Amino acid sequence: MSSQTHSNELLLQLQHENAALRREVEQHSNQVETLRAELAETNQGVVALYAELDDQANALREATALKSRFLSYMSHEFRTPLSSIRSIVRILLDRMDGPLTDEQERQLHFIQSSSIELNDMVNDLLDLAKIEAGRISISPEWFEMVDLFTALRGIFKPLLVNSEVSLVLEESGDLPKLYTDHQKLSLILRNYISNALKFTQRGEIRVSADRIAEDRVTFSVADTGIGIAKENQAAIFQDFIQVDSPLHKNWVGSGLGLSLSKKTAELLGGSVAVESEPGVGSKFSVTIPVRFSKLSDD
Repeated sequence: MSSQTHSNELLLQLQHENAALRREVEQHSNQVETLRAELAETNQGVVALYAELDDQANALREATALKSRFLSYMSHEFRTPLSSIRSIVRILLDRMDGPLTDEQERQLHFIQSSSIELNDMVNDLLDLAKIEAGRISISPEWFEMVDLFTALRGIFKPLLVNSEVSLVLEESGDLPKLYTDHQKLSLILRNYISNALKFTQRGEIRVSADRIAEDRVTFSVADTGIGIAKENQAAIFQDFIQVDSPLHKNWVGSGLGLSLSKKTAELLGGSVAVESEPGVGSKFSVTIPVRFSKLSDD
């Protein structure tokens, strides 16, 4: 084969390879254009999605603010007639307007207990409105654990009307002073104890405190009550949630106590938890820093 022929064959081969390469480059260019068009379309969709999310976020903020204003307004409006009802009932029970029959006294005690429950619901609604509006302030100060337990004992001693239930406040001597808002902490524990009293027919309610780390303390309220099924435990700290169970049908409430406890604990830099078993009892706890700090993420 002559060198000229060989050169022609090489040139023809290169031309074929060049044409194939050109077709491949053109194909890739078309793919790139298609991807660029799809990317541009996707970007437009993302921008539209962000705009929709912003609109929904603004609507949610407006709805939350409106709900908070409504709850605050209604709570204040309910307080005046409730105070009047409670005052009138107290006057009647004190026999200031004359003697009462046994039936009249029974009915007045029913009105009194109902008005107290309604007043508690109103207070819960007002606290919820304040928290959601960011109008709850934390006022930390140093205090001894024994003082908190003494106050709780004084509050609940008159409420222990069931002789088959005992309230035990287990004081620990190795706990440090706490620097936090003791009124907010007391509110959480009062909610826990009140719930335990409602759902415990016999046995005990035990309040304890344990230092779980150098900088954290856990307060627990354990009872021997009816307990809560595992599938219901995740929801009980949400607003207006009440367990849908035959065991709970005899008790009414706002469904806000545990929700307020959770939100208050978070304001203190802490968290809440529950362990429970139906027929055995429940243990509600709150863990907070030993020293409250507004800059803390704990």
